[in-house]
Amino acid sequence: MKIQGKMFIWLSFFILAMAIVYGLWSKEPAGTTALFLAFGLAIMIGYYLAFTARRVDAMAQDDKEADVADEAGEVGFFSPHSWQPLSLAIGGAFAFLAVALGWWLLYFSLPLVLIGLWGWVFEYYRGENQNQ
Repeated sequence: MKIQGKMFIWLSFFILAMAIVYGLWSKEPAGTTALFLAFGLAIMIGYYLAFTARRVDAMAQDDKEADVADEAGEVGFFSPHSWQPLSLAIGGAFAFLAVALGWWLLYFSLPLVLIGLWGWVFEYYRGENQNQ
């Protein structure tokens, strides 16, 4: 976290310098204000990361001798065989198409969306995948 904090703090100083140069050169208030707000956002994030880095243990990115695999962990669980996203995608496509073609198309898209959503939520509560 120390590295990210330093990066955001340096980025904020760069944005501040560019905001000053842009403001003096262009005399345009909207872009100058946006750059000063971006400076404030970057300095807040940098301060938070630097402040938090002092209170947590050192992570792998803080060690110059660390390998990529040192911080590796479980990414998550992904269902490789689920057909439910296909039903949701087709139902969502019909629902968005209903805006262009006519609202009557929602009568066909709503059951597809509901079946896909119900199946996706309860996919691991029944059938062969119940104990996963």
